[in-house]
This record gives sequence, structure tokens and C-alpha cells, in this order.
Amino acid sequence: MNVQKIDTFAGHQDCVYSLAAGASPANFFSAGADGLVIRWHLEKPDLGSLIARIPSSVYALAFDAERQQLWVGQNYQGLHVIDPLRKQEIRSSRITSAAVFDIKLVEDKAFIALSDGVVIVMDQTEFAVIKHLKASDQSARCVAVNLAGREVAIGYSDHSVRLFDLDTLTLKHLIPAHTNSVFTAQYSPDGRFLLTAGRDAHLKVWDVADQYTLHQDVAAHLFAINHIAYSPDGTLFATCSMDKSIKVWDAQTFRLLKVIDRARHAGHGTSVNKLWWSAYGNELVSCSDDKLISVWKVNQ
Repeated sequence: MNVQKIDTFAGHQDCVYSLAAGASPANFFSAGADGLVIRWHLEKPDLGSLIARIPSSVYALAFDAERQQLWVGQNYQGLHVIDPLRKQEIRSSRITSAAVFDIKLVEDKAFIALSDGVVIVMDQTEFAVIKHLKASDQSARCVAVNLAGREVAIGYSDHSVRLFDLDTLTLKHLIPAHTNSVFTAQYSPDGRFLLTAGRDAHLKVWDVADQYTLHQDVAAHLFAINHIAYSPDGTLFATCSMDKSIKVWDAQTFRLLKVIDRARHAGHGTSVNKLWWSAYGNELVSCSDDKLISVWKVNQ
């Protein structure tokens, strides 16, 4: 496997915490501690466009491709929905005074994971709260959706992952998954596995068909794993960590294929917080506490 750094996007004034797909495979959004929400184009790295200024840190972004709207989670203030083309706020709601850690849009629902342990479920069309899922007193950190199984997996700071029915929103199962906070969860594209990781630096693979039994436990990084992202064709996935590295894995065998770091690839100098893997040239995008966004060309 060959990995080459092809671009660095510099425009943020503080740590970059979140990335989200845009309207095309070459288009994406970023946000972070400076409150700036920026739209980028992979083919034009120097032409980032500021679409919003949020008064406090942003950990969570989600793009609604059907309505061409960007959902922004503002810490301690709730939600903003923005039209990126007109650079205008369409809706906002102070649904919480907690930090917003993740937003997932699925069908006509929005799942918003909060630092007070609540997951707010909203109707996207009506922009109205459907339900508060309160299953823990500790932070809800991440949300993953399995459409085939009609399930939602939510990772918490109480070290567990809870599975909810996507339609009824009832709690189905609790996995005592990790020895510390769960920061990220992703279903494999075929829905066969659920991957989870977090502060204990372990990557864990759960067999969905076998009632989420543990399939593999990999000591994947030196420090906390912040995010997992699959390649567009589903053959690879990447993890990023507080240890400043990105690692690329085989999605079938869960074997480590490549380490992307500062020494070997001019990688990030501080914690790598989020990944987005684009179908545009199979380019992997990463963001970091170093205020930078890097773009990696991955060739198998």
C-alpha cells in the first residue's frame, strides 16, 4: 500500500474537531474550537469558503444531502441548520445546554448525542423533538446506524455501547464494550460488524449476526482512538488517534496495512480528531488539534 500526502488545508484558527461530507464527493465541511464552519473543495485546496461563524466550539456536523442543508451542533447552545450555498441559517433550536458530541441523520430522523447522557431524536422535516433517550448518566459520545438491521448503536462514556431499535427507539441490548469512554462506532458497509473504539486505545469488532459477540480485540493505538472511517468501496477502514497517527486496516481481516504519522509521511503534530474518506480519488481527509486538515492519497 502506498500513501501520499497531497494537500494541507489551513484556515482554522484553533483545533479542528469535525468533518462532514458535502454535496459532491469532492466537497466537504469542517468545524472546530474557533466556531468557524468552512466548506472545502478537494480539487481547489486554496478556495475554502466560510459559511458560518458559531459562537462556541463545534464537535459535530452532519450534511442532509436531500435538502442540501448542514446541521451544526454548538456546544452548550443546541443546533443550527445552515444553507451552505446562501450561507444563511435556516433554523436553530436551543434543545440542550449540554455539549453536542455527534449528529447522525438517517431517513427522516436526527440523532443528537449529548454530554449529559441524553440522545435527542428529532424529526428532520418538522425540526421537532420526537424523544429523549436517557440510558446513562454519562456522556453519549457517538452514534452509528445499521439500516439493514434497523438498529442504532450509541457509545457512552460509561464504557458501554447501547443498541436501540431504529423504528420504535426502544433499548434492545447493552454491550459492556470497553474499559473507558467509547468515542467512535461504525457499522461495516454490509452491516455484518460493528466497530467501536475510544479512550482505552483498543479497536473492537462485534459480530452483529451473532448477537454482538466479540469477534476481535486489537490494541490498535498508543492513546485514545477518536474516529473510524470506511473507504468508499468498503475494503479498507482507517482509525485516528490522540497518539497523532492514522492507521489503515484491511476491512475483511482487520489486519494493519499502513501507519501514517509525522515521521514517515509529514503527518499531524498533535491529536488527529476526525476522518472523512471521499470517493473523489479515494482521498482520505483528516483534521487535528494542530489546526490543519490533511488530504491523503491511498493506493492499494
